[in-house]
Amino acid sequence: MPRPNFNDLIAFRAVAQQRSFTRAAAQMGLSPSALSHAVRGLEERIGVRLLTRTTRSVSPTQAGERLLATVGPSFDEIEAELAAIGEMRDTPAGTIRITTGVHAAETTLWPVLKRFLADYPDVEVEVSVDAGLVDIAANQFDAGIRMGETLDQDMVAVPIGPDLRMAAVGTPSYFERRPPPVTPDDLAVHNCINLRFPTFGGLYAWEFEKAGRELNVRVDGQLIVNEIAMARQAALDGAGIAYLPEDYVAEDVSDGQLRRVLEDWCPPFSGYHLYYPSRRQQSQAFSLLVDALRYRGG
Repeated sequence: MPRPNFNDLIAFRAVAQQRSFTRAAAQMGLSPSALSHAVRGLEERIGVRLLTRTTRSVSPTQAGERLLATVGPSFDEIEAELAAIGEMRDTPAGTIRITTGVHAAETTLWPVLKRFLADYPDVEVEVSVDAGLVDIAANQFDAGIRMGETLDQDMVAVPIGPDLRMAAVGTPSYFERRPPPVTPDDLAVHNCINLRFPTFGGLYAWEFEKAGRELNVRVDGQLIVNEIAMARQAALDGAGIAYLPEDYVAEDVSDGQLRRVLEDWCPPFSGYHLYYPSRRQQSQAFSLLVDALRYRGG
């Protein structure tokens, strides 16, 4: 059998990971037709179909899954090693891709990143803001940011911010129409603004705790959103009670636009962490960014 063309393998890997010729082409800076031609040439040379193509989707066949599992990690290691070798020059350089949520991006990542980019002009950082949890390996991110819950064993988690608290808030005019809740169970008679996270599909259960008693409350209301900025605006407009990070609505509470309720049911919890695969070959630029983001208290 002729020796495989590595460009064809790279093209196949990109399409198989993205499940789309269009997205893979955009990622590689090529045309979808060029990628399609490369993959088809690889299939013809080895005599096995690697991708199942429909009008709406592309997915690896069993043979394709096997090939992806074999060559994917190898190419990842090669790319990481080339990046690491390139970093041996005096000035840190390279591209770092990070996935994060809106709140973490605004309050934790960007305040550090704006100084970091000024200090290291040859480093490029791509930030993808997403409400759901993203598989960083499958989507070729270097790292992700999320709350400090339990992570997979092969992940390194670095704290990058202080403990957080949630806040249940509504406008004073809303609470003139309905009595403020005293316990989380009282939310059953309120119009609550729900959040739906794309990763899980279901609605977020509001988490409360007091004196060792934990409650996860499924609330009801007329409005469901998938990001916190609209939930905050809806609360400001009197649409109901929103459950949001305390610091995100602190100014609204301070100036009287929003009133906080159930504060004694909202204890602190572990804040944001940067997480990345433990097997990852760290480039100089990535190591510097991790160190810049690391939370040191105070």
